[in-house]
Amino acid sequence: MGNHVGDHAVVLGGSIAGSLAARMLADAYREVTVIDRDELTGAVGPRRAIPQGHHIHALLARGQQILDEVFPGLTEELMSIGVPVGDFGTSLSWYFNGELMKKAESGLTCVAAGRPLLEDRIRRRIRGLGNVTHRELTDVLGLVASPDRRRITGVRVQSRAQGSAEEVIEADLVVDTTGRGTRTPRWLAELGYPEVAEERVTMDLTYTTCDFRGPLTFDPIGDDIALIPVATPAVRRGAIFARMPDRYALSLTGILGDRPPTDHQGFLAYAETLPVPEIHKALRDAEPLGPPVSFHFPASIRRHYERQSRHPEALLVMGDAACVFNPVYGQGMTVAAIESLVLRRHLEQGPPKPGPFFHDLAKVIDAPWEMSAGADLGFPEVEGRRTLKSRLGNAYVSRLQAAAVGDGELSVAFLRTAGLVDGPQALMRPRVLARVLRRPAPRPAAAPVKL
Repeated sequence: MGNHVGDHAVVLGGSIAGSLAARMLADAYREVTVIDRDELTGAVGPRRAIPQGHHIHALLARGQQILDEVFPGLTEELMSIGVPVGDFGTSLSWYFNGELMKKAESGLTCVAAGRPLLEDRIRRRIRGLGNVTHRELTDVLGLVASPDRRRITGVRVQSRAQGSAEEVIEADLVVDTTGRGTRTPRWLAELGYPEVAEERVTMDLTYTTCDFRGPLTFDPIGDDIALIPVATPAVRRGAIFARMPDRYALSLTGILGDRPPTDHQGFLAYAETLPVPEIHKALRDAEPLGPPVSFHFPASIRRHYERQSRHPEALLVMGDAACVFNPVYGQGMTVAAIESLVLRRHLEQGPPKPGPFFHDLAKVIDAPWEMSAGADLGFPEVEGRRTLKSRLGNAYVSRLQAAAVGDGELSVAFLRTAGLVDGPQALMRPRVLARVLRRPAPRPAAAPVKL
C-alpha cells in the first residue's frame, strides 16, 4: 500500500485474529501496537487467556489458503518442522452416524499444527514487519473517547509489572480481537451507545482432551492425520483423534450437559462409547502425557454490530469478539482469516468506517454461522431460533452425508463447503443435488450410548 492512512493503530488481543489484523494494519499505519495480557514471546504452549488452547484446533481449507497468501511459505515452513500435512479428503477419516464418508482427493490442504504452534509461527512473521510492537503482560482497562464520544481516540492500559501505573495509548484506530471475553459491548453502553444485538445458540458443549505419547502399538491413523466421528442428533458423542507433530491427541465432545470425564479411566470409558471402536483400541494401553483437560462452551454467540444505529468512529471488532462459533466445526481461525481480507479491502480505501466495515463483516460471517448454528439446531433440545430454511437444510445435509458414504464426489462437495471454500449454495448445484436424491434417505440410527 503506497500511502499510510494513519499514524497509529492498536490491536487488542494477540492471538490468530489479532495477528492477522496487525498484518493488514501494518501496511496502512506507520505504527501498530498489539496489546495482550499474556506473555507472547516464546509462547509455544496453551496460554491462560486461551483456555481452549489445550484442545485440538482445526484450520479449515480456506484458512490455510489465506494464511499462505498473507504469509508466503507458511505451510512449507510448518512441514519442515514436522507438522503433518495432507489432503482433507484422504488424510482425514470423517464419520457421520458412525459411517465413514468415502475418501477422495479434494485438493484442499490440511495442516495439523495445533493452535499454540500456529500462533507462534504467525507471530514470528508479524515481528519481522518492523512497524509492529507487542505490549505483553498488559491489561486493557477501557476505551478512551473524544469529548463528544463520537470517536475512540485510544485505550487505557496497565502493565502487570509490579508498581505499574495506568497509562493511555493514543490511537487513530482500535481493533478489538480479545475473543469471547470481549468487553466492547459493555464499554459502548458506558459511552451511551445502544446495546449490541446478540444471537445465541446454546449447546452446553464440553471438550475433554488428553495427549498420548507415540508411537502407538495399534495405530489406526498411520500416515494420515485424524479420525473424526462427528456428533449428530442420532449419534451424539463425537471426537477428534489426531496425529500431531510430537504426540497423539484425543478430544472428546459432549453436548447438552454430557461431559467427558477428566480422570483417565473415565476418559477411556467415554472413548469406548464412540461409534469408531478403533479409537479406544488405539489408546487403552497408550501412555498419557498428562491428565485430561476440559473446556466448557455454553453457547455460540453472534454480535450484530452491523445492526447498530450508532457506533463510534475508529473502533472495529473482529474474530471471536464479533462471533463465537461452536468449536466443534473448527471455523474460528478460518473465519478470522476471511475477516482479515475484509479489513484489508477497507484499508485500501482509506481509514475504515465502522458502518460499511461491519456490513461487509456480517456478509462473510453469514454462511459459517448459518452452517454451524443450523447444524446445532438439528439437536431438538438446543435452544435457538429455528427457521424453515434451517430445518430443510439439516434434512438435506444429513441425506448428503449418508450418500457420501459411497460417493467420493459428494464427499468433496461437502468438504469444500465445510472448509469455507465454497458457500452452502454449492451443495444445491444440479449435479450434487441429483447425486444426493438418487440415494435412498438414511435410516434412523440407534439411540446414543450413555454411561
